Parts: sequence; C-alpha cells; structure tokens
Amino acid sequence: MTHVTARHLLYEDYTYPQRTGYEAREVSAREALHAIPDGGRVLIPTLSGLPLGLLDAMDEHRDLWSELDLVGGIMMRRIAPLDHVGEPFHFTTWQFSTAYAPALEAGQLDVIPARYSQTVSLFSPEGPSPVDVVMVQVSPPGPEGRFSLGPSGGATVDMVRAAKLVIAQVNASVPYTFGASEFPREAFDYLVEIESPISESARAEPGAVEERIAGHVLEAIAPGATLQFGIGAVPEAIMARLPAGQNFGVHSGLISDGMIDAVESGTVTNARKTDDVDAVICAEISGSRALFDWVDRNPRVRLAPGLYTHGLAVLSRCRALTAINSAVQVSLDGSVNAESIGARLLSGPGGQPDFAEAALWSAGGVGIIAMPSTAAQGKVSRIVESIDTDALVTVARHTTDQVATEYGLAKLRGCTTSQRAAALTSIAHPDFRTTLQGAAGQ
Repeated sequence: MTHVTARHLLYEDYTYPQRTGYEAREVSAREALHAIPDGGRVLIPTLSGLPLGLLDAMDEHRDLWSELDLVGGIMMRRIAPLDHVGEPFHFTTWQFSTAYAPALEAGQLDVIPARYSQTVSLFSPEGPSPVDVVMVQVSPPGPEGRFSLGPSGGATVDMVRAAKLVIAQVNASVPYTFGASEFPREAFDYLVEIESPISESARAEPGAVEERIAGHVLEAIAPGATLQFGIGAVPEAIMARLPAGQNFGVHSGLISDGMIDAVESGTVTNARKTDDVDAVICAEISGSRALFDWVDRNPRVRLAPGLYTHGLAVLSRCRALTAINSAVQVSLDGSVNAESIGARLLSGPGGQPDFAEAALWSAGGVGIIAMPSTAAQGKVSRIVESIDTDALVTVARHTTDQVATEYGLAKLRGCTTSQRAAALTSIAHPDFRTTLQGAAGQ
C-alpha cells in the first residue's frame, strides 16, 4: 500500500486540488437528495460507475424537484429516472448511448459534442457547463479509512475533487481500486449506505471475422508497446492473441474482462512503460463481476484522473502508444465516423480522438481503426466513398493512421489521397471493391 500511495502523488499535477474542511455525514437517501437544488444539474459517472441505488432513490423521491438535469456519459443500462423523463428528469450527455433513447424521443436530451479529455473542464464550477452536484458510488472504507470509486476514475475523479456538493452511495458491491480513485472521508458531503448491484456488461465473444481482424492488427503492434483498447469483440480477440514475452503495457480509457488473462498470463507486464511501470492505467473499468473481483485491491491496476488518462501531455510520453479503436465508417480519404448512422446517434467521440492524435505524437506510436468490412449482415460496406450525409466525423482524415478489417491492414500515414483510396479499397469486402474503385477513379 505504501508503493500505491506514493504513485498516487504522480497524478496531483493533472487534477484539481482536493477539497478540504468538509465532514461527511451518514444520512438517509432522502436527506442527501434533499440537498440537491430544484432545477439543479447532477453529474453521474459512466459505465459501471453508475450509483444505481441512489438513482433508484432519486426516482422514488422525484417529488423533491420540479426539474432536474442528469449529466452523464455512456450508459450500458437503463436507469430508474429514465422511467420519468420530463417528470422531472432532463438529461445531458457528452457520449450518447442507446440507454438515453427515452429521453431523446421525449425531447428531454441535450448532447454536448466533446472528446473525453474535455469533460474534465466542461462541468467544473468554472467551466462553460457547470454542475451543482456530483453523485457517485464508493466502496466501504478500507483499513486506512479511505473510500474508493471502484470502477470509476477519469473525469469522475476530477469532479469529486472540484464539485460544490458530493453525495456518495457506500456500496459493499464496489471493489476497492488504487490510484486517484481513492478518497478520504472528508471528500464527501453525504454518505448513504445502499448495497446494490454494479452495472455489468457481458464479455464479448469474438467470431471468425474478429479473429481475422485481430491477426492483422497484431502485425502493427511492436514489442513493448503501450496499448489502448476500446471495448467489444475485436479488442477481446486482440488481447487473447497478444504474443508472450514482449512486455506490453496498457494505458487506456477503459479495461474489460480480457485484461485479466492478458495480465495473469504475463503477456501484459507494463515493465517497459515510460510511466506507471508495473501497472495498468485506466479511467474506467467495465465488464463482469469477475473483472470487478480481479481489480479489487489489485496493485497491478490503477485509476487516474482524466487529463492523465487522456491528456496529450501524458499520452505522448507513452512508449510506442498503440491506440486501437473501432468505427461505423471509414471514407476513402481516411475520415472516420464512429458515432452515427446518418443522423441517428449511436455513440459519441469518447476518448477515440484523444488517443488517435496522441498515437501520432508518441515515438513509435500507431493509431489503428479495427472494424469488420461490412455491416447489416454483409449488405453495407463500412469502407465508403464519403461519410454519409448527416453522419459525424469522429477522427479527421489527417489524423487517421491505419485501418484493419478481416481483409488486411491499410497504412495511410504519409499517403496521398489516391494512395489512401487504393489501400482502403484493398481491405474492403470483395463485393464492394469494384464500386469503390470506380468512385475513386482507380
């Protein structure tokens, strides 16, 4: 624990000063929620950090407000306040997910376009979209008296440190994680003891297509590289196939179940990293109960604040940063859409633009878009002449480095527009290559 605490000091330069002079009170849910002002804005964590017990209580006691705005990122599950959209709940998100559909359909959802690294400053008291309250879940206190945010770090860490009012659900289901996710009791205003499940996500199972994509991605990963993964079947396939004995490291926006085997097998050792040697660094942890049990008091995993996990100053130092993400479409000029089908939202920028850019600044770094060549059961090509009308560009053409499908790896950095088109056409599904060649004048 001494080693972990010492390393925690490394993150102080990348986050807000810790609030002081507060004394957390143990209260009922209604008493804590009563402190939230009518018409206020409440930030809640993303993914598995959702304080489901407090959110259930908030929905139960919704008579306390005539209007309340819940501000959050990607959600993997429906939360209780979504059953009463507009009565009184409004929603704001920086990363859309399908769980927000009821709010979107009711006209009670606002979307703020932002990459993950920007969220740190957007919602702070001095930011352009400040929140009044931060509502989190924490583990029971450890032997040293500190609480942990468990699976939630990143921007949540910053907001707990900066917010005017912090309400914490003390949840026995939350694992104790090390790093910037650890907080003293005085960091919170109210502690509400509610045991509730953690929002879990099932482990994605790679199929034959994902395995072939993984094989091509592995061609671009150098020994000792620092890896960043998205979430889904392709990252799971890549983690399972990483060659042994090459001392890979991980500095990622999130980690999922595949990280367990990668670390326990000795494939990911973090021994050659520039910073945080011997530890996986992440902002979020999302997966199954097995993953939460594995990270509990595991010194090989540390959560860090948002500008440390996603900031260019830190990422550019990473040894051969290899950023692996997915997309909905890649156009022949290299533009990437990872957010929408036409105007229909699927997601948000998240950390993808942060890592795509940082990979270009890291010595030996590589940015990879890894995706199946088709969608809609083979009826639609993901490699397209141009991004669909009304669709969103997540990564600009000048930032896209490499693209992998089940048909190969296209290296775009330094290529002309015609060379890019030819390279991308070569890894498109064969059924669409002739059309793409015609569009590119090949």
